[in-house]
Amino acid sequence: MADERAKIFDPLRKKRVVLTPEEQVRQYFIQWLHNVKGYPLTLMMSEHTISYNRRTFRCDIVCFDRKLTPLMVVECKAPGVKIDNSVIEQVTRYNMALNVRFVAVTNGITTFALALDAKEQKYLYIDDIPEFAKTQE
Repeated sequence: MADERAKIFDPLRKKRVVLTPEEQVRQYFIQWLHNVKGYPLTLMMSEHTISYNRRTFRCDIVCFDRKLTPLMVVECKAPGVKIDNSVIEQVTRYNMALNVRFVAVTNGITTFALALDAKEQKYLYIDDIPEFAKTQE
């Protein structure tokens, strides 16, 4: 029997995927990063697999710089999921494997962005995700 669930095209995976509430948030955020903040689709990956402490994780969105170094990791949640410390801890744990400058979490309603202060080895909340061009300077 054919899969009757609604699907949406993911331009990063280049295939149609089931349109769950979390997937809807991810696809919206991918388009927002691309159209508003100038992140090239060719420098983003969704469902990017990483390993940390002998465990495998999947990052919702990873953005890379022009040298293909990871720049930002984004954790997406369904709109009904509250963004709390456990979600922030989840994405910062991913960063132990990725070592990116920026992390973000979103449920499509609320978005938090943080920048890693390399000297202090701590995260600082920032007002907005930087435009791609400004991250390349």
